[in-house]
Amino acid sequence: MLVGCVLAALLAAAGLFVTDYGIDPDLWLSGLAVGFLAFLAAFDPWLHRRRAAGLATDDNLDAAVTALAKALHAQWTEESKARGLGDDLLDLHWSSAHGRPGRSDAVVGAFERERRMVFLGEAGSGKSTVAMLLTIGLLDRHVDGPVPVLLPLSTWDPDVEDVRTWMTHRLYEDHPALRNTELYGSYAADLLIEQRRVFPVLDGLDRIPRAKRADALERINRAFPRSSPLVLTSRYDEFAEIGVPVPAADVVELQPLDHEEIAGYLRAHADPLTAARWEPIFLHLRDEPDGRLAEALSTPLSVWLAGVVYAHGEPSELLDRGRFPDRRSIEDHLVDALVDGAFGDRGVAHQARASQVWPRDKARRWLAFLARAAGMEDIAWWRVRRSVHGTWLALLGALALGTIGGVGVAWLMAYASSPKFAPWTGLAAGLLVAAAALHASGTGEPKPRLGVWRSLVVVSGVAGTAVGLAFGALYGVSAGLVVGLGVAVAVALRFALADNAELTHPSSPKWTMARDRIAVWTGSLVLSVVFGAAAGLVFGPRQTGMVGLGLASGLMLGFTLSVLRLRWWWFTVARIWLAVRGKLPWELMVFLEDARKLGVLRQAGACYQFRHALVQERLAGTRAEVPSDV
Repeated sequence: MLVGCVLAALLAAAGLFVTDYGIDPDLWLSGLAVGFLAFLAAFDPWLHRRRAAGLATDDNLDAAVTALAKALHAQWTEESKARGLGDDLLDLHWSSAHGRPGRSDAVVGAFERERRMVFLGEAGSGKSTVAMLLTIGLLDRHVDGPVPVLLPLSTWDPDVEDVRTWMTHRLYEDHPALRNTELYGSYAADLLIEQRRVFPVLDGLDRIPRAKRADALERINRAFPRSSPLVLTSRYDEFAEIGVPVPAADVVELQPLDHEEIAGYLRAHADPLTAARWEPIFLHLRDEPDGRLAEALSTPLSVWLAGVVYAHGEPSELLDRGRFPDRRSIEDHLVDALVDGAFGDRGVAHQARASQVWPRDKARRWLAFLARAAGMEDIAWWRVRRSVHGTWLALLGALALGTIGGVGVAWLMAYASSPKFAPWTGLAAGLLVAAAALHASGTGEPKPRLGVWRSLVVVSGVAGTAVGLAFGALYGVSAGLVVGLGVAVAVALRFALADNAELTHPSSPKWTMARDRIAVWTGSLVLSVVFGAAAGLVFGPRQTGMVGLGLASGLMLGFTLSVLRLRWWWFTVARIWLAVRGKLPWELMVFLEDARKLGVLRQAGACYQFRHALVQERLAGTRAEVPSDV
């Protein structure tokens, strides 16, 4: 479909030159228009009644389940490697409410016996890691049955939407290919949830605001009764405070690490010289197994932080009771050292394969802004727009697009027609584009097309005919044909680019953004070719350079029409505005990916997250500050 649309645009442009061979351009373009509509008819889902039913069939959903399992497996396997969760992972222990002890390497078997589990532990105890390892393990064994979907509960507001509605939205966000109606039918994600072909692995009940947790857990219990598989994680105290049980679930409490496990991990991840520097710490842990340092290093997160921070430093400073009187001061010190050590050092950036060395002070300020603005663990590029007031965002986006579109039209008219009317024509076009942008700024996610609105022939044909008749009346048959055909191609491209994704591709921030960028530049280039051809046919006989001018003007106008409803445009407006004010870097996505490589962020599907809630809380300033004498 995509290739056919681009080929049609190029053949339309060829109408400029066919007159040299005695071929009537009107005949050429008419035949091409008819041929293009026939081409669309061959792929039109509305004309093929077997694919015209609105809802996805069982076969569609079976295909979606298989593809989703592959995508999730690739996604989480890659992320586990990026987080360094290999064979040398700390062995996590737990105690079950049923009295059975467990280990991290047996988590899949435990779930297959129970089918409903709640993992509890203190901050940094490895709950999210266990949830991810469980998800990967279940996907490894997946042949049939529901697919585990790991989701952070920090992105759910129980007052706004039901948990299953939220899960549906997350599936569409993380896996936009589920909107591919040709492969998976309409409302695929909705039906996967409704028919329980996926089940939730819900991470971080404690990340929901305290006043909403009880209601949130009751909603989860109603949505996923005792017969449905379910995994839930939470900090122990927060879960106990709720007082709402999870029916038929095995409640598992992750145990703290002892001094031997701490010493074994740090020795294994250090060279002999660094391991020797740790010996005073190991002796202290053995002598004071219940002390402040043993308590601070009792979680996998703190041990990992300590290993990273003191890979080339002196860990014996942690023995200073004046600087580090309690557990919180040690944790805050390790988080600060992680963030400060990740940026501003060329050697660290080179080892992590970061794209550049980011200034330490600025990087910390940018991360602090994201930690406060997000209000959650997820940093989704399309949600950056929420950090800018909606009115400002709409006005900035509309002003930019109106200017680009108006200048493009005025530029073309200044040379192609009467120059004195060019400013007014450009102003009118700019105002129309700006009005469309203001309307588009408030629209949400696109909904699946049903009925006649799924018809490539009808929608593309009607749009192309309407615009073609208007241009034909003003500038002649040839101009009307080429512009009408170009609009039809552009509309068909929107269908093609929306439906050409395959679900088996693992989701990532770069991939989801790349889809929007492809839509922008493909649509822009098509309309550029169309306007170039129209300018050459209408004005070429009288003036030179009109084809190039038409291409440039068409590119500008095509850009404005292509980005109106795309998340990428509104993200770009917000990113530039925030960068001008110093809140975020100009190269935001590059910075986020580098922060992930440097260990400050992690990736979860199409979003980034802070490495842990402790990191976010510290950067956001919601944790107690380290004493001033530190």
